[in-house]
Amino acid sequence: MAGRPLHTFEVVRTEWITPHMVRVVLGGKGFDAFTPKDFTDSYLKIAFVPADVDVAALDGPLTLDSFGPDQRPVVRTYTVRRVDPVARELTIDFVVHGERGVAGPWAAAAKPGDVLYVTDPNGAFAPDPAADWYLFAGDEAALPAISTALEALPSDAVGYAFIEVADQDDELELSAPEGVTVTWVYRGGRADLVSDEKAGDNAPLIDAVKSASWLPGQAQVFIHGEAQAVMHNLRPYIRKEREVPAKWASSISGYWRRGRTEETFRQWKRELAEAEAAQPAGDLPR
Repeated sequence: MAGRPLHTFEVVRTEWITPHMVRVVLGGKGFDAFTPKDFTDSYLKIAFVPADVDVAALDGPLTLDSFGPDQRPVVRTYTVRRVDPVARELTIDFVVHGERGVAGPWAAAAKPGDVLYVTDPNGAFAPDPAADWYLFAGDEAALPAISTALEALPSDAVGYAFIEVADQDDELELSAPEGVTVTWVYRGGRADLVSDEKAGDNAPLIDAVKSASWLPGQAQVFIHGEAQAVMHNLRPYIRKEREVPAKWASSISGYWRRGRTEETFRQWKRELAEAEAAQPAGDLPR
């Protein structure tokens, strides 16, 4: 990641689309070398550079390696909501939890002309038309990817989308085929502040998914969100209880975890991957 080029974008406009989510549209010369991906879960790294760093004075092409030890930016991962190559605009939706974190407060205060440094995107998921039906589930962090995937489905697609949010004020108007039922699941508060009775192993998203009627045929599954709910509850349910093969359930993972920064979350994911690698094939940890 360190040597990947950073593209310089400027804020074109912002819009609060829910009380806890702000849409930031970026443009400018960053599009000259930016390479979009066709995946619906396309994601990129954003480098939040300290205000006292003169980026123009750095030597050579701009990458994360361009910064000295005392200049290092804070790096966060975000899903691409939309790319418009004609208008040369890149759209990213940010979840905002007050003054907590780095990316949310930046997005909440962003104004036209502000600069943001991003990498080229990666990705791994897109709806497979060979699936008989589709299951999407996640919280606000997964909402951009789920929204994009719903828009990419064939018109005759069937399935479910379960999206956990604080309350009905956090719902968005989504574009989905008539045969895909979109269900909003309320936890009753901000994801980072709600009590343990509504989070982790007790997240209402878990019961919503498990209570849904399992449709006939081959399902393609996309589930992302808070790691405890996803990795230790929903993934074992899909892979072991419902016996969905890895090919059709390859995109089930945590985007974040309560009480952890992205840096400590990456370490937790590495430890989890090592633990899984040490177990017999098909035996997922709970």
